[in-house]
Amino acid sequence: MAQSRSHRTQILLTLGALVALLQCIAAVEFTFDLADNAEDCFYEEIKKNSSAYFEFQVSAGGQLDVDVTLKDPQGKVIYKLERATFDSHQFTAEITGVYTACFGNQFSAFSHKIVYVDFQVGEEPALPGVDEHATVLTQMETSSQAIHKGLNEILDAQTHHRLREAQGRKRAEDLNQRVMVWSSLETAAVVLIGLVQILVLRNFFTDRKPSQAHYGRL
Repeated sequence: MAQSRSHRTQILLTLGALVALLQCIAAVEFTFDLADNAEDCFYEEIKKNSSAYFEFQVSAGGQLDVDVTLKDPQGKVIYKLERATFDSHQFTAEITGVYTACFGNQFSAFSHKIVYVDFQVGEEPALPGVDEHATVLTQMETSSQAIHKGLNEILDAQTHHRLREAQGRKRAEDLNQRVMVWSSLETAAVVLIGLVQILVLRNFFTDRKPSQAHYGRL
């Protein structure tokens, strides 16, 4: 009985560590609204020789393109793309300091963009009690690794579907706005044509005075 309770406690502790670890990793992901004719920059402090992973994707707005620039603390450009929709870049920091990632939309005068960013710094921490020793893994530890891998795949799938959902929602909103504008123009055109027809018909059936008729015959 005591062994069974200890077994369940170990499972709960392992799952709790997995959830905490995944929450920590997911905290670096965010989505922001990039206004037209504007530039937004984000800053991340990275220590020397630390690995970093940078990924972005434009999920909605215009032609789904932005200018992207990544600079080191000295202002040196280490990564740059113009009018890109999505890409990823992995690098190792050569110096310690604040690195800057800027997204530009200066070439667009009317449409704003919705941009997804994933900026991860450092290696993924080892699973507590699993990846910390070099001995043969037990069945519990092997299952923990499998669960961890599966949860990471679920997070990636959720991110992918969130981006697709945002794209679909933006397209639906744009389509709805265009339909509303087109319907308003059609309604205005129908009303205008009706008024013109009424005025023309009234002119045909309006009785003329004798003097107007006399001048009309002359």
